[in-house]
Amino acid sequence: MIQVRPMQEEDIRDVSAVRVKGWQTAYPGMVPQDYLDALTVAEDARMRRDMFARSTGSVVNLVAEADGAVVGWAALGPSKEENRNPQDGELLALYAAPDRLGTGVGKALMQQTLVAARERSFHRLVLWVIAANTRARRFYERGGFVLDGCSADWSVNGTVVPEVRYCKDLAPPNLRG
Repeated sequence: MIQVRPMQEEDIRDVSAVRVKGWQTAYPGMVPQDYLDALTVAEDARMRRDMFARSTGSVVNLVAEADGAVVGWAALGPSKEENRNPQDGELLALYAAPDRLGTGVGKALMQQTLVAARERSFHRLVLWVIAANTRARRFYERGGFVLDGCSADWSVNGTVVPEVRYCKDLAPPNLRG
């Protein structure tokens, strides 16, 4: 059984393991291999500890647990975009452990992330995904996210990695606008 709960400081190393292994499994051929090879759980955990300590509460971090182990992580916060509407949220991250792909971890995290977004009164949720990441794009599309026509290039070790933006309306129809 998968349970989703708020991330605690003691989850940081496990979250870092999910994130690093997730990147190294999902992004070969999309992100430079030398970048992926250089990722370490220890360095990611150090960075995440610093972020966790400085947190102002604007970002919600959730973990998925199964059999007492962290098997997924999601982060949600206000949109980081320059001209954002204050009622726009952003799905900053959503990862399932590579050995848990297709087992419902991502779906459980997405459901709780949407609950958290509505609790924060977000009317729209956006997310950015690597354009070539068809598996993730199918997952978000099945979850009701739609391409909105925005794209951006992300530079990784001198390589351009194209990203596309998806969005999902969360507000009741009479509040959209």
